[in-house]
Amino acid sequence: MITLREALKLEDGGVVSFVGAGGKTSLMFSLARELSSAGETVLTTTTTKILVPTKDQSPHVFRSDSVDEVLEKSRALIKKNLHISAASKRIDPSLGKLKGFDPKVIDQIQEADVFRWILVEADGADRKPLKAPASHEPVIPNSSSLLIGIIGLKCIGKPLNEKWVFRHKLYSQITGLKVEEPVTEESVAVALNHKNGIIKNCPSHAEKIVFLNMADNENLIEPGRKIAHILCQAGIEGLNRVVIGQALQPQPVVEFYDVSEL
Repeated sequence: MITLREALKLEDGGVVSFVGAGGKTSLMFSLARELSSAGETVLTTTTTKILVPTKDQSPHVFRSDSVDEVLEKSRALIKKNLHISAASKRIDPSLGKLKGFDPKVIDQIQEADVFRWILVEADGADRKPLKAPASHEPVIPNSSSLLIGIIGLKCIGKPLNEKWVFRHKLYSQITGLKVEEPVTEESVAVALNHKNGIIKNCPSHAEKIVFLNMADNENLIEPGRKIAHILCQAGIEGLNRVVIGQALQPQPVVEFYDVSEL
């Protein structure tokens, strides 16, 4: 059984940013659980908005808009909790969400070297399995060493509309797929490879991995394989692996493909 850490090629610590749709939060907390269970310190946070984590997702959550206070609290809390979550003090009560930090704050937290790992949800998708980013998205800290672009494979074959795709009209513009046409593997590959697509705004020094989520059965795994092969042959700068998985399961990695091997 391959672990998430192995599949995502995580070794030396750093900032990992999650973008796209269809499982960012689930994947982030699953990875945090795995890393902290291995005895490593982990901060989970966001540069956008996130639902208040449950106790199962994160043992301790706090809010502060002061970098100094975040660092002070973090140093105290990680003595008892290897994994903690933090966001700014601003709360959106109508949605039950926490608002995150400016990406430069994440950079400052990273520089302080309190955590071995900082996991950042750096995008929003309104709980849809697929999206196209607006001009201001995603919001990626420059300190990110790895960018993980996520899509939910349940979108394949579904109509390109607001029920299944966040910013579906933008997705149509980027991919050429017409509104209400079935979402294809080819269009997903275009959305992941396009200069204005899902993994745009990636720092030049960061590596990229695509995680094709929601691979709950063979009918979804097979489209994932097709997308993986297209991406691995597309010559995307910085992309070194495509993972097919199911973030909510105890064994979240189904299979993976290295760009260099295809």
